[in-house]
Amino acid sequence: MGKIYERMDGRLRTFIEEQPLFFTATAPLAGDGTVNLSPKGLKGSFAVLDELTLAYLDFAGSNAETIAHLRENGRITLMWCAFQGPPNIVRVHGRGEPVFRDDPGFPDLLARFPDIDPTAHGLRAIIVVHATLIRDSCGYAVPHMAYEEDRDLHRRRFAREDDASLSAYFEKKEYIARSLDGLPGLPLPLPPSSV
Repeated sequence: MGKIYERMDGRLRTFIEEQPLFFTATAPLAGDGTVNLSPKGLKGSFAVLDELTLAYLDFAGSNAETIAHLRENGRITLMWCAFQGPPNIVRVHGRGEPVFRDDPGFPDLLARFPDIDPTAHGLRAIIVVHATLIRDSCGYAVPHMAYEEDRDLHRRRFAREDDASLSAYFEKKEYIARSLDGLPGLPLPLPPSSV
């Protein structure tokens, strides 16, 4: 049923790029630490950079668990499910890193996402994932569900923020600068946006 792939190309890459939703999973090294699982969407916020590298835009939210875990140990798994068409589940296990707004490579990396306005969503970082294991499985038990459209609530909420107010918003949140387990999260104050 399942298969392991050496790279993301052809049918596999097409499948990944066509999905409107994917999930990220990370965990701290501590055995009693909090495992994090997050849904990710918003059309244009995900990109396959090459056959072994993916990236997604990390927008404003109520915590920064993924960033904290990646800063500590780099482990991450991304997963896509086919909710329409033939059943399929694809997982990319790898090493991830947050690229923050003050990183010299940030502008070039951001250019890989031409189909979304990141300023309207409170862009915090770009998460880059280097695949170490790519595999699929049947997905026979995943239900059929129809994608209608992206919600506009995130854009409407964060489009009114500038760099200073966004940084102030993050500084008020309990689990942005530190994770649930006390790991360093998003560096604050937020560096000015280069976009």
